[in-house]
Amino acid sequence: MDRTTPEPEVTPEAPPADTSDDIQHSTPLEEAAPAKGVAAEHAVSSERDGVEEATAAEEGPAEEGPAGEAPVGETSAGETPVGEGATASEGEPEEEPAADIDTDTDAASDKVSGAEEEAPAEEASAREEGEKKTPSGDAPAVEESTSAEETSAEEETPAAAKDPAAEDSTASGQDTSDPDTSAGDGPAGPPDEPVAPRKWRDRHAVAARNVGWAVTGLSLLLVCFALLMPTSAPKFTPGVFLRIPVEAVLGAAVLIVLPRRPRIAVAILAGASLGVLTVLNLLDVGFNMFLGRGFNVVLDWVLFDDAQSYLKDTMGNGGAIGAVIAVVALVLIVLVLMTLAVLRVSNVMTRNRDAASRVTLVVGTAWVTCAALGLQLSGPGIAARTTVARVEDRVNRVQATLKDEAAFAKEAKKDAFGGTPGDQLLTDLRGKDVMIAFIESYGRSAIEDEATAAGVDATLTAKNEALTKAGYSAKSGWLTSATYGGSSWLGHSTFLSGLWINNQNRYRTVTAGEHLTLTGAFKRTGAWRTVGVMPGVQKNWPEGKFYGLDNVYDSRELGYEGPKFSWSTMPDQYALSAFERLEHGKKRDKPLMSEIILTSSHQPWAPIPKMIPWDQVGDGSVYEGIEKAGKDPADVFYDSKKVKEEYGKSIQYSVNSLIDYVVKYGSKNTVLVFLGDHQPLASVSGSNASRDVPVSIVAHDKSVLDKIDDWGWTDGIQPDKSAPVWRMDSFRDRFLTAYGSTPAKR
Repeated sequence: MDRTTPEPEVTPEAPPADTSDDIQHSTPLEEAAPAKGVAAEHAVSSERDGVEEATAAEEGPAEEGPAGEAPVGETSAGETPVGEGATASEGEPEEEPAADIDTDTDAASDKVSGAEEEAPAEEASAREEGEKKTPSGDAPAVEESTSAEETSAEEETPAAAKDPAAEDSTASGQDTSDPDTSAGDGPAGPPDEPVAPRKWRDRHAVAARNVGWAVTGLSLLLVCFALLMPTSAPKFTPGVFLRIPVEAVLGAAVLIVLPRRPRIAVAILAGASLGVLTVLNLLDVGFNMFLGRGFNVVLDWVLFDDAQSYLKDTMGNGGAIGAVIAVVALVLIVLVLMTLAVLRVSNVMTRNRDAASRVTLVVGTAWVTCAALGLQLSGPGIAARTTVARVEDRVNRVQATLKDEAAFAKEAKKDAFGGTPGDQLLTDLRGKDVMIAFIESYGRSAIEDEATAAGVDATLTAKNEALTKAGYSAKSGWLTSATYGGSSWLGHSTFLSGLWINNQNRYRTVTAGEHLTLTGAFKRTGAWRTVGVMPGVQKNWPEGKFYGLDNVYDSRELGYEGPKFSWSTMPDQYALSAFERLEHGKKRDKPLMSEIILTSSHQPWAPIPKMIPWDQVGDGSVYEGIEKAGKDPADVFYDSKKVKEEYGKSIQYSVNSLIDYVVKYGSKNTVLVFLGDHQPLASVSGSNASRDVPVSIVAHDKSVLDKIDDWGWTDGIQPDKSAPVWRMDSFRDRFLTAYGSTPAKR
């Protein structure tokens, strides 16, 4: 590219001037020369070339030293450059003072002033110090050194940097510098060297800051939610979460004052503990919804196996496996998220320690004030200590459970009829065929709830008329079940043993002993054959021996070849038909005492079987079309309206099956005792429902009912609302006493 810069006039006769001030004023040009970015070199290349030509004209030809030495003004390895303590050779023509150069290059200095601002402050300071150390008389040498540095920088510049196109762009005023490298601390690399990308948060600082605050806010909300969450679904209201948890105030105070390592350890431990408590709270929600009680951390783990079996029966093996995986994943997610949330809040507080301390003090003061004044928001107090109270409650329940185990073991050994001889038991029922039937989930709500009462009451009325027409009479009352929503075996064992079996530990204790059951009393007499019909039992059931049953027909022994109806392995009508075929319809030398469990009214109450003529039941294959035409469990179970409607229909079906069987296959010696084992879950019976279930005794021989006239029960199979309510465990002794049994002498 042609240069036309005119040569400045040389005046050798002028004495050397003190140029220290001029040198300092010329630092813009000097700083622009060694600019470290390749782009900065491009930006001043044209101007610098003009200055160099002017300087070269003033200096004249560079003198060469001895062979092998570099020209004056250049440096070689190991030599001290001129201007760093060495002086120019004597006899050299004196150069024009730097002031002339400065005058000729004012325009160039002005043009590169923007580029020189990008040079690091450290290098500018270093150059200024070097200039201050240079004697004033050596100013020309400094100019030569500067020129040499410029020449060296040009020589080190890659060819690509001297491309004419690049020069053209520079000359036209275009900035070709890379913003990511121009501010670097070291020399710029080759143009084709890859540039390391900046982090996302550096490129999007505002967005990163907003995301950070959002994560912190969510973490704080998650911690507060865990500290305030209730343990039953109906209590999830906005007012519950508009409170101040004292645990959060105390935790914040501890984390603020702790050093880094202990703080991290405490935060992780607190987060994991809060995650465990959250999981236990979720279990409480589920247990209260299905069983009407909280989760017992000592006894209820065994119920997960039953829950898995239930899922397998209702959703299939694949669905059950998927549900288990989802539950495990949920538990892990809760634990991890809660731990990370506490860590996040802890880190933010320590980075803003003063502000966090002030906020903690203010919130703590507010908690104390609300607690002292008893301030409330629609029920719960604003000053909350939910988690502390819940931990105390769990500890108390564990202690009570452990104490209860020993106390119940002693109670189970006490039995008023345990030592009564067989010939003194049930003397007033000799010769009668006695059936004890449990209808799954047949609770008080089926008769009294508006959503189900109309259909169920109509069925009970119609079946009571059918019984009366067939010569039967009935009396009914209420029993309070030991369980709710599920765990039917607890209700069965409570009714038959006369002991309050309200948890799995008590069930294991009583079934492992020899406490007399109602069915066992019939067996002890030797006057009855005792059998059990258990369509819900799908594997070996050793408890049959405890109940005193000569033979148990489980789902594998009833000969059913039809489809399952969700959890229920077979329709109730089929189970009763099989009982008739296998036991009741056969000739016997003894009357029959049978325990029958009817399962068609088990949740999820879809699909529901339909009554068919008894002679068409066969092996159950006839139910294929009925099952396919039924409703999908998922469409019913999660619909609050449909689930109540279908529940009521399932109770109607079970009652129809049982009463129709008695009317068709019963005799003058038939005595039927039937009842519900527990109320349905809360979504059907209601969150404040009682645990009462109806119980009825039906007999063809009116003298059987005369024995219980003093019980105050209602006539018919539908108990009146004012009928007596007893605990279920009291029935065994009342029944044994009413029908001629004598308590053992102590």
